[in-house]
Amino acid sequence: MSITIVATISPKPGRADAVREAFTAAIPKVHEEPGCELYALHEDGYGFVMIERWATQDDVKAHGAGETFNQLTQSVKEDLAEPLGVRLLQAVPAGDDAKGTL
Repeated sequence: MSITIVATISPKPGRADAVREAFTAAIPKVHEEPGCELYALHEDGYGFVMIERWATQDDVKAHGAGETFNQLTQSVKEDLAEPLGVRLLQAVPAGDDAKGTL
């Protein structure tokens, strides 16, 4: 079963555009990483949420240790109000299989 990650990204006031730009520039590179099934940035009035799905735990580890992720986090570290909030999730399937999990 795939690994789902939800990461919250909280920019400092006035820095949302810079954070958005950095993440959107990195996304195509992450999409090409082995095991990346989903890497999608979402935005609300508080900041950003990245929804990720990876094929294996090894793929997650490789992403976290990889050049793209590390360059991205370095490039935005002064623009964030707090560290990235990262949650690794395990699905609790219920109802319709196609609608009950990411």
